[in-house]
Amino acid sequence: MQYLKIKDAILEQIEAGLLTARQKLPSERKLAEAFDTTRVTLREALSLLESEGKVYREDRRGWFISPEPLHYDPTNTTNFQTMALEQGRSARSELISAKIVPASRRAASLLNLAPFSDVIRIDRVRYLDERPVVYVTNFILPEQLPNLLSHDITNSLTDVYKEHYGIIYQKTRYRVSTSSLLGETAQALRATAGSPAMFVERLNYNQKGELLDCDLEYWRHDAICIESIAELKPT
Repeated sequence: MQYLKIKDAILEQIEAGLLTARQKLPSERKLAEAFDTTRVTLREALSLLESEGKVYREDRRGWFISPEPLHYDPTNTTNFQTMALEQGRSARSELISAKIVPASRRAASLLNLAPFSDVIRIDRVRYLDERPVVYVTNFILPEQLPNLLSHDITNSLTDVYKEHYGIIYQKTRYRVSTSSLLGETAQALRATAGSPAMFVERLNYNQKGELLDCDLEYWRHDAICIESIAELKPT
């Protein structure tokens, strides 16, 4: 099939280093002409490459070659900036909003709250090498962290918890699933609606074993490689 041949031809150029990370591909029209095919067939090839994490699409900007993914361990409490720096990458965070709101149905379920309970909601976008790669929403129990919003929470909540409240994460329960980017999440990540995403849901507990907060992370699926080390106990 022609779209498979086109996909393999582009992949060969990526693997040979002729197309480099974050390089913009020619427009779909020009690529279709170069491969003597239709834009429909070309998009089938690009969609396959996207599903394999080789290329990504930015809304109204076109297709780009995916960089090396960030190696991400959801059980590790290292903050995002430190994790990126350890892997030779640059990182920053942008605060979208931070306020006390009635818990959504999902937040109430995760945090075992009664309907209409107040939670602190913090929304941030994280950038890796100046590319927006993850939209993070934190729901936090306010009684454990009074006046949290008076602190600088743009970068690391983990550091704020430790420095101002003496609280550290002792246990994390997480779940990873596939999803898609929609609405304000897609817009914040410069993605087209429906782009594939990796969804990470975490419940975090303090050193007393008390539930502290939860976070919902929508990642550009090509931007991370999820890995963890498990210490197995003999049976």
